[in-house]
Amino acid sequence: MSGRGRGRGRFYKELYGGRGRGGRGGRGGDQGGYTDEDPGPSNGAGGAAKGVQGSVQDLQRALREREGRPYPAYHDVEGAWSFPEFLFVLDRAQSDPYAAPSRCRVQVAAEMAGLPAALWGTRVRRIATCDFLTRAFGAAIASAGADARAQAGGWHGEKGGEMTVDMPGQHVLERTSVVINDQGTVEARFTVALPARGRSILGQWAAQILCQNLPRYVHAGLLHASLDAHALAAHVACVQDTQALRDALPGLGLIAFVGDGAILPRRSGASDAPMPAKEAVPFASPESLAVKVELPNAGRVRGMGVRAGVTLIVGGGFHGKSTLLDALQAGVYNKVLGDGRERVATIASAVKVRAEDGRRVEACDISPFISNLPMGRNTHAFRTDDASGSTSQAAGIQEALELGAAALLLDEDTCATNFMIRDARMQALVAKDKEPITPFIARIRALAAQCTSAVIVMGGSGDYFGVADTVVCMDSFRARDVTAEAHAIDARFGPSPALDDGGGAPYGAVRQRVPVSILPGGPNERVKVHVRQVGLITYGEQQLDLSALAQLAEVSQTRAIAEALLLLRQWISGCNGSAQRWTLAQLLDRLDGAMDEQGLDALTPGVKHGGLARPRRFDIGAALNRLRSLHMEQS
Repeated sequence: MSGRGRGRGRFYKELYGGRGRGGRGGRGGDQGGYTDEDPGPSNGAGGAAKGVQGSVQDLQRALREREGRPYPAYHDVEGAWSFPEFLFVLDRAQSDPYAAPSRCRVQVAAEMAGLPAALWGTRVRRIATCDFLTRAFGAAIASAGADARAQAGGWHGEKGGEMTVDMPGQHVLERTSVVINDQGTVEARFTVALPARGRSILGQWAAQILCQNLPRYVHAGLLHASLDAHALAAHVACVQDTQALRDALPGLGLIAFVGDGAILPRRSGASDAPMPAKEAVPFASPESLAVKVELPNAGRVRGMGVRAGVTLIVGGGFHGKSTLLDALQAGVYNKVLGDGRERVATIASAVKVRAEDGRRVEACDISPFISNLPMGRNTHAFRTDDASGSTSQAAGIQEALELGAAALLLDEDTCATNFMIRDARMQALVAKDKEPITPFIARIRALAAQCTSAVIVMGGSGDYFGVADTVVCMDSFRARDVTAEAHAIDARFGPSPALDDGGGAPYGAVRQRVPVSILPGGPNERVKVHVRQVGLITYGEQQLDLSALAQLAEVSQTRAIAEALLLLRQWISGCNGSAQRWTLAQLLDRLDGAMDEQGLDALTPGVKHGGLARPRRFDIGAALNRLRSLHMEQS
């Protein structure tokens, strides 16, 4: 995101560590102790524990003995320590009180955790249970005030002491904050700012934090006997139902479902929490679009089915068009109980696309939309460091299709007008041979014929009526099926003249690209990467702007993308000069396979990072596509 028009103060606040929108646990806020400074992408650094050092009494004695010693002496207590209810592991002690907080873990054996196997026996239920435990463990720490940093007396005063967990927002994602293995052992990961006075150890205080306080938080947040069993079961059932709903969509000929009674509006632009029910209009499906789906826990639910093909969302300004699309773009993720969108599900391969002035485009075939550029520029393998609105949107569509998108989500407010439509008056003024853009309206039916659906918010052009399979009108946040009316209006006015701009040609296969190199070049060359906020990564000397990726939900996903970039750089560099060349799609297939098999730890070999949440392949690919040091060639 450019700093233009927003003021230098806001720009530098975002660039160098501003909290962004949403605050703790929401989109854009630093979450828990894992900020851009804490502990950042590992670049393959070590992190294995030194082995069992002793008991909790031994740890307490070791910390107290180091009272007043130089701060690096905290490294002496790295390793595993046996507590009555769990194993505590200090993976990495910070070397300075102003450095990234120390990385810690607790491992609770299955018999001690006591979680019924039904809560973690399947992948979706395990993810939901881990999410619930993360929230419970974090809440136990926060309720004791242990997540607040002490800072008194300036340089020589007492500082540190806070314990932080990567707390989730409204989405239930696969995370590293709490993991459960196949035997039911629970591992929770967190950070502790080991306390100091100046640069001297405060061992008594550290012993209180780790040896006295931590067991209380583990007991309250990670042991089934201490949890609200009903709330845990309801949380897991809710997530399982949403996933079952999403899995059922293709068989019903749908790309999305919006349940009756759903609360779609959010509390504010700075909060992803639901609008209070007394202020919101619950969603209700038009009868003609209603679908009933049987779910494993909730039974039969009713809602609006968004059919495969082309769907328009129309209506007056401020009547709920974009609110509905926002719910659909977030519907690729499961939600917490009470979010209001628990019964909103969208196929996992739906991608929101927008115009993005100034972004990097590398070797992308945008010829289905743009050709005959001045100076004979090649649009079959288009490259630019400063894309226009139309070329960036064309590239965004092609990049999404290259990675397997089966549905495109577009909002006219964030689209390039000349990319979406070209009316009769403009065609009369500017000759076709002088206009390189084939508008989206002319290609949308060809995309639909190849099983790529589209949902478009459109309030300013009725030309799209003739290419739409379904037209939904939002009227005071109430949905109406106006498909027949829209088609009748289209018949009265005649088809859009924009359909003459190449609309009859088949769309054709999207060209695959091969990443050749990411600077710096060698797989062992180190590059520093920091996550500034949900939409900004510092990669070496580059500022990687991801603010246009509307489906990135949490900064924890951005951290995982940063780690993925480092891992992919190693893979790409390792392919240089070899016979095997991986396409971008194949690389992301390989990455998805590694995460499916090993979890998110596959991104950080040897490091037990507790601040990652799984991003979608489309967002990882989008980050790569925007990396200015990446060179690609077409396959």
